Amino acid sequence: MNSLMARLQSGRGNMLSAIIVAGLQTVILGTIIQSRASILSNGAEVLLKTAPVDPRDFLRGDYVILNYDISTVPVQTISGGVPTEPGERTLWVRLKKQVDGFWTVSESAFDALPPQPETVILRSHPFYSSGLAAGDSVRVEYGIERYYVPEGQGKPIEEARNDGAVAIMARVSPDGSAQIRSLLVDGKPVYEEPLY
Repeated sequence: MNSLMARLQSGRGNMLSAIIVAGLQTVILGTIIQSRASILSNGAEVLLKTAPVDPRDFLRGDYVILNYDISTVPVQTISGGVPTEPGERTLWVRLKKQVDGFWTVSESAFDALPPQPETVILRSHPFYSSGLAAGDSVRVEYGIERYYVPEGQGKPIEEARNDGAVAIMARVSPDGSAQIRSLLVDGKPVYEEPLY
């Protein structure tokens, strides 16, 4: 009898542990989804011009690789000094809207930039830098370099991208995180991202 009771109590403990783990996984997944949806619904909207990608990096699976003019940041735009020691860095990039509607780099820094009217600040993903010289530029990624498309529909987008006809509308949160809101070909939305 004692053995049966011990097994029942052990089974309840295992079930409780499984419920707690499942609950934590649900909370984590919900937080990730809500974070993305929050940026898409409340973030500052910027229009970014894509740049051609080396044809060897064409479609892999069901996504298109995107490259942006703002992905190459000239060292001349960096304020507050340039680190000379090698190490992992994050670059803060201030974007300003141009007359053609596209947003371009107006300033950057290795420390957080203060907000300014009519600008948006993007935060790059961490990257390794071994030191920079005056004529160099910094190559950064913002987490918006892939766009997932329905199966089999990537080739026309790649061709339009390589012809310079693709742009994306992104939303940027106050902390500098970006999400793609829509993909445009020849200025017309082709794909819109749902909030959820």
